[in-house]
Amino acid sequence: MARYIWSGFEETQLTAKSAEAETLLHMGLTYSTGRDVETDLVAAHKWFNLAALKGSQRARTYRMEIASELSRTDLRMAQRQAREWLRKH
Repeated sequence: MARYIWSGFEETQLTAKSAEAETLLHMGLTYSTGRDVETDLVAAHKWFNLAALKGSQRARTYRMEIASELSRTDLRMAQRQAREWLRKH
């Protein structure tokens, strides 16, 4: 698996077709732990959701854990962001 340097990594470099589940999972872990970015559970849920769509079982598990910590409004926002990312990429 290719390794990315996440510091300074731009999300726009990922596309829906080229992004692998592990890369999307890593993005979710990055945002959920605040590694090299500010912790953002809405963004983490978005990336875990996208990774789950690519077949990552770990992402499904993490997505459920994050969802239990989000308000309904934040959960809807995360789902909307995932749909928008898919539409754009």
